[in-house]
Formats: sequence, structure tokens, C-alpha cells
Amino acid sequence: MKRKLAVLAGALTLLCGVLFVTQAAQAQVEPGGWKPVDPSFSLQTAGCGHINGLTFQLTCGNKRGQQRAERRYATYSGGSHQFEGFFRITSIGGSRISLKQTFKTSGPFFLLAVERGGRLYAVNNGRTIAAAGTAVVGVTVQVNTVHVVGKELRVYINGSLRFTMSSPGGSFYDKFGAYRTASGAGPITVVWSNISFWTK
Repeated sequence: MKRKLAVLAGALTLLCGVLFVTQAAQAQVEPGGWKPVDPSFSLQTAGCGHINGLTFQLTCGNKRGQQRAERRYATYSGGSHQFEGFFRITSIGGSRISLKQTFKTSGPFFLLAVERGGRLYAVNNGRTIAAAGTAVVGVTVQVNTVHVVGKELRVYINGSLRFTMSSPGGSFYDKFGAYRTASGAGPITVVWSNISFWTK
């Protein structure tokens, strides 16, 4: 009896391990060879920016000066890097707020921003990434960025490829939260969840 229980316990442990690996492998939008990583981060706030856990707020409507509440992750150089996160805007009185950035250490590279009507767009060229109504109050949106340094950045919204741009070489880092763009203003409150990173 004890032997049967031991065998059963071992089988259950193996099954749980297989399920965990399967779930982890299915988490990426471009599966195949990705290894999970846990990069360090620092918090960045400026102006009327506030952070409480994974809740990021700009509490004012200032159209000048830095208004920022973000997590800034460790710098990387070379290779392929995937970010995944889910955001939900709980209130927005402003517009044109950056939610996710892939930043080059020498200056801005890619910024994903939202307008009050829920349109997601690329700040660098204004191109629509997801139509109005996508990121409205109360709706959870999945964001994945796949960055092959020196080649390409790909942006997925809710699992669908929506934007690509060429990438130079160099050093980069990921940021997310809430940041007033040059043409934007708060207020906004956005809650992020289920943040994951992989490399290969």
C-alpha cells in the first residue's frame, strides 16, 4: 500500500511539473526556446506620479514637466527578449499616456501609448496599434513585446501581432506604468498584472 501511494505521489508530482512547464511555454506569444528571467527593477516617479505595488497613477492634468510613474527594468544588450504584461485602466481623465516602453539607453526607441477613447498607438510615428475601444476603462489588455536586438521589435496586443519596427544594436531596457507624452496629460490610473520576461 505504501509503495502504491509513493508511486501515485511521484506520478502526481511529475504531472504537476509537466502542467507547469506546459503553462509556462504557452505564456509566450512566440514559443520556442525561451527561458524565463527575473530582471531587477527600480521605481521612477516625477511630478504627480504615484506608485502603489502595480498600480500607477498620474493624479494631475499638467501638460508641462515630467509626469511619470513607472518601473524601469535592468538594461540588456544583444539577443532576443520578450516582455508580457496585462494592464487595466481603472480611470482616465486625460489622454496620450505612455503605458509600455522599450527604451534605448541613448534615448527613446518605442513607446506604446493610449488615448482616452482606448486607441493604442506608437508614439514615435503615431501609427495605430489597436483601434479605439481596445483599452477602455475596466478592460484588461495583454501586451507582449518581442525584441531581437539589432533586427526587429514586434508588438502583440491580446496575442495578435499588431506592430513591427526595425531595431538598431545597442543597450535597451523595458519600462511600464504611466508616463505623460509630450502631447498628453493625465489624470490616469492603470493597474498592471502578471508581468513576465523571457530571453533566448
